[in-house]
Amino acid sequence: MSETLPNRQQILDTMNGFRSACVIGAAGELDIWSILAEKSHTAEELADSLGLDLRALTMLLDAVVAIDLLEKRDCQYSVPKELLDWLTADGRDTILPMLHHATNIMRNWAQLAPIVKQGAPLPQQPSIRGAEADQAAFIAAMHSVSGPLADGLVAQLGPPKFRHLLDVGGASGTWTMAFLRAVPTATATIFDLPEAIEQARERLAVSPLASRVTLTAGDFYTDDLPQGADYAWVSAICHQHSREHNRRLFGKVYKALTPGSRIAIRDVVMDDDRTHPCDGALFAINMLVNTETGGTFTFAEYAEDLEAAGFGNPQLVVKHEAMNSVVIADRT
Repeated sequence: MSETLPNRQQILDTMNGFRSACVIGAAGELDIWSILAEKSHTAEELADSLGLDLRALTMLLDAVVAIDLLEKRDCQYSVPKELLDWLTADGRDTILPMLHHATNIMRNWAQLAPIVKQGAPLPQQPSIRGAEADQAAFIAAMHSVSGPLADGLVAQLGPPKFRHLLDVGGASGTWTMAFLRAVPTATATIFDLPEAIEQARERLAVSPLASRVTLTAGDFYTDDLPQGADYAWVSAICHQHSREHNRRLFGKVYKALTPGSRIAIRDVVMDDDRTHPCDGALFAINMLVNTETGGTFTFAEYAEDLEAAGFGNPQLVVKHEAMNSVVIADRT
């Protein structure tokens, strides 16, 4: 427990935090910032072009202005130039995919009490953008979150020494590119579902690293992993599954790696009391409402599951408050 407990108003303010989040999510799903990036519009113009209810849209736009994510002058709405790179689809450092993803999972968080009662997620509904767009947003969101910190975290690892990297569930290639920048003589294989591999193909197409990367589509639930790597990176995967599932995955990684190689797992790592770090305890709820068996795990649990799969010498080499702890182990 924290040394200072929240006061009455702080509790109420925390509870009301959903309001701004919902406004941001709705504006993102309607792509308001991207549409206003080129020129300002009135609410009437936007309602006509998007087929939206004028009264409702005007209320939404005014709320976005109120939280300083739009500007309003003479009934014209526009995006502050300082926010264009973050909030528009083509922005250089766009976080729009993460806003889409956060909005999707927020719908499930709102059902937490009945989920706790029945012990499993409720049926999930796609956004107005559709299920395919939601999946694409999830993959792109991982890059939005990981891109700015990938090089720094890889540097904390040594950087690691390896000849060929196996990036399990490597999504659009964010971590593979960071590792290859750190180890200029190495090559890599990204293994992920077909839709993720397509995003990796698009991102690598404009990267000088493309010739050093092999893209392999598959499902680690059912398929064997590509053989021959001497370093496996398992990033933000374990929390989506149960410990039993993770042991099976670690076993597949063990078989895929050459003797003397290493596995590195990037994920939340909880203290033994499971209440710290706070971000990890809250992230466990995210897994409760969005997955059948996912959760967050302690280092002792990771170590036990890695050793059960054949790995030795597990170590917690990076401790972080959120998703960027790293556990490594050796493949004998």
